[in-house]
Amino acid sequence: MSKQHGEILFEKSSHEKLRPASVTKVMSILLIMEALDRGDITLETQIPCSEKASSMGGSQIWLDSTESLSVHEMLKAICVVSANDCTVAMAEYLAGSEELFVQKMNDRARELGMNDTTFKNCHGIDEDGHLTSSYDISLMSRELLQNHPSITNYTTIWMDNLRDGQSELVNTNKLIRTYEGATGLKTGSTSLALYNLSASATRDNLSLIAVVLRAPTPKIRFSEAKLLLDYGFSSYNFKKIATQGDVLQSINVNKGTQSTTNIVFENDSGVLVKKNSSSEIRQELILNENIEAPINCGDVLRYYELLYR
Repeated sequence: MSKQHGEILFEKSSHEKLRPASVTKVMSILLIMEALDRGDITLETQIPCSEKASSMGGSQIWLDSTESLSVHEMLKAICVVSANDCTVAMAEYLAGSEELFVQKMNDRARELGMNDTTFKNCHGIDEDGHLTSSYDISLMSRELLQNHPSITNYTTIWMDNLRDGQSELVNTNKLIRTYEGATGLKTGSTSLALYNLSASATRDNLSLIAVVLRAPTPKIRFSEAKLLLDYGFSSYNFKKIATQGDVLQSINVNKGTQSTTNIVFENDSGVLVKKNSSSEIRQELILNENIEAPINCGDVLRYYELLYR
């Protein structure tokens, strides 16, 4: 899938419901980032560790119920080494309990159109009915990367440490070290789920997301994701038209305190183009000639269409 507009470039059994393992944490991370945006927490907020969080098992940094870590440290542990204990501690802090946090995860999944998904926990340890699909994983991965690009400050860490060097961290996503342009995103594996990966990478303005589920070995998980990304980068270009905040033009406003206002691009704008194609890109501005005050930031005044033929 392309990150910019969500086009699917290749798919196979994309709606088959499977166990996601720790790729589940993409949704947990998304909710953490949205809480940061709302100001519910800051990166410096100290997060305590409950007895439940410290007893999670699986991938962890062995949190003790007497200690707390900052949100910054928690994110680092979750993104780099998939720490179950940190994920549960964050869930409990943000929602009051893991169960209430999981409800928020499922609510957010519905909002994103993740119709193949039911979350039973926030970490991905195998549980009956805890299922999603490669398509749904691409949706939540895209939401995280598109609207919270700063998460790559964590997902691109190869090696780091916590607790003044006492806890060493090495990224479970080997593509970070070996694949040009890799930006993340999340691995997952259990004995039942086998080996899963949501991989992301950017080259020459084109950002792609490749999801692999139920690979038989870690090596195959990474090699299949690499093949998918290679296919996307070798077959497509992203033609960028404008950057977020660019002024398209100034327009006249009737009955306002100002006679004109600027129209700006809400997001980066462009179109996905298949390489070696003879198709043309046509730009068209759809005008509304009678614009009256009041005008607020975020109002849509004119549509700018990119037509690929």
